[in-house]
Amino acid sequence: MNCAFQRWRIFAAAAVVAALGLTVGPVPPVRAMSTTDFLASLTADEAAELQAWKQARRAHEHHLDVYWDKVDAKREARKKRRSRDTLFSADDYVMTLPPAYTGPKLSNALAAKYSKFLSSQEESTPAPPSSQMPVVADYLEAARRVYGFVPERVSEKEFKRRYAEEAHALGLEKDQVVRVYALETGGIGTYDMQAGIHPIKKTGRAISSALGYAQLLDANSVNELSKNGKLFIAHLQRKAANPNLSSKRQHELKYKITILKRMYANAKRVPYIWERHQSYAKTAEGMGMHVLNIDGDIGPMLQAMKLKGLIDMAAKYGRTNMSGAEVEVMNLSGPATGLELMQPAGLKAPVTNFFARRAYYVNKMVIGLTGEQLLAELDRRMTASMKAQGAIEFAEAFDEVLAAKTAGR
Repeated sequence: MNCAFQRWRIFAAAAVVAALGLTVGPVPPVRAMSTTDFLASLTADEAAELQAWKQARRAHEHHLDVYWDKVDAKREARKKRRSRDTLFSADDYVMTLPPAYTGPKLSNALAAKYSKFLSSQEESTPAPPSSQMPVVADYLEAARRVYGFVPERVSEKEFKRRYAEEAHALGLEKDQVVRVYALETGGIGTYDMQAGIHPIKKTGRAISSALGYAQLLDANSVNELSKNGKLFIAHLQRKAANPNLSSKRQHELKYKITILKRMYANAKRVPYIWERHQSYAKTAEGMGMHVLNIDGDIGPMLQAMKLKGLIDMAAKYGRTNMSGAEVEVMNLSGPATGLELMQPAGLKAPVTNFFARRAYYVNKMVIGLTGEQLLAELDRRMTASMKAQGAIEFAEAFDEVLAAKTAGR
């Protein structure tokens, strides 16, 4: 039971008793075991064991702090020198992995006692205000409320076909796009999939704002709209100009064009700075933009354009014929950071050099790897997930689009 709620019940009961003119003894307070009581419950050997362990853990945390301070300092120095022509060397990186803990461990019995003590501390501490991650329903509600927009839902097969058409028109390769999809979604993702929630079973809970086949964050949606909004609008206008469309379809496209123009105008008012886009994406106006990813006309274009941006940036740095794993490492660590990782020195450096401390430990896939090992691991996971039904269907969509183009249809 939530302790705050439990205390409220005790207070409420006391108030009712007072109102009825009854008398009761003092209400015992809800409190955790004190540190003094916990230490008093230990034997002399257990107290010594706990003290030795705590000292060793503090020393280890200090060594970790020193390590990550060096990593951060090297990263900041590289950022200041980074350009298209800069080649970094091993001296620009911390070439060792974080120090591993080698100190004493608690015995099973003492570890259980200590864990129970810590749990009692947590239970007695009022829970902080909820900061639950928004889910698709929240983004849909923001779009409806702010822009009067409800995205068009199409079948997964149709969404994949439209995505393949957009990607092919942008010059993206099937292998690049489908392998990114396979890695990001396990090869089974739906176009409205949110990170942390199983796309088929709908179990789990959201762990980030990432949506869709390419798993765009809410800030990515704002960023892409700000950068390419005019292209998106022009693209829909060309579609709407097709004389063979039904009046209903033309009306739908014109409605979406009106919505896109409003969203684009809002996005352009925000300075083109990633941190500002991150903040704006948490507002109702920014949240409403994020559902563009699941619209049947705009979503495929938006997500394909995100991947196109990564490949275009790589080309400016002299990297062409990007593999799916190379595109994904730019998507995972950030475009400029991903390109740096793929330099000769970066391939040999531990990936701690390319991730923030928290991100490194949260993403279990990257722990303990060098740049080249991470690329190999991404490629391995992609290959395994390419056998899943969603990835197979996506690859078939590309084949159909290419066959239609070849036939001149």
